[in-house]
Amino acid sequence: MTTESRLSCLRLGCLAILALLLPACSSAVNGPGGRIGKVKYYHMMPNYMLNTKDPAVIFEQKFHMYGAVTKQEITDRFGHYYTVFWKVNDRTGPVTVRFEYQQAQSGLAKRVQEQVVDDIRRGNVSKFQVTGPEYGKSGRVTAWRVSVLRGKEELVSQQSALWN
Repeated sequence: MTTESRLSCLRLGCLAILALLLPACSSAVNGPGGRIGKVKYYHMMPNYMLNTKDPAVIFEQKFHMYGAVTKQEITDRFGHYYTVFWKVNDRTGPVTVRFEYQQAQSGLAKRVQEQVVDDIRRGNVSKFQVTGPEYGKSGRVTAWRVSVLRGKEELVSQQSALWN
């Protein structure tokens, strides 16, 4: 293999790693009725040992594993965790935060989790997780979309790069 082809492979590898890391924490998105400031993402993978000294990463894993004692409880904690930081312009009346996602082994089927928020504050946080038997059966999340809705009106939404 020539030096030029090695450099080309190295560049492609770096781009692939960058593409995997960028969607992990998405930046702010403004919509007609609100704003999604950030979508924080964490993937707790089975059979994967952390090899880091970064206390924030170690804390994240310990936080999600807190209270799991039996083997089944530990297995049920594996999966994806999403934290959505959002605001809306009009804080009267309830809104629905909708999390739609696709998983690796479920084909193009889209799944939905929703939270109705009655007490809307200046800054709001909604948490979603795809864990336990659902994660074990259908695999990792490959694409996602978060929307804040009032009735049928979409106030703001954000999606991963692979969402279609």
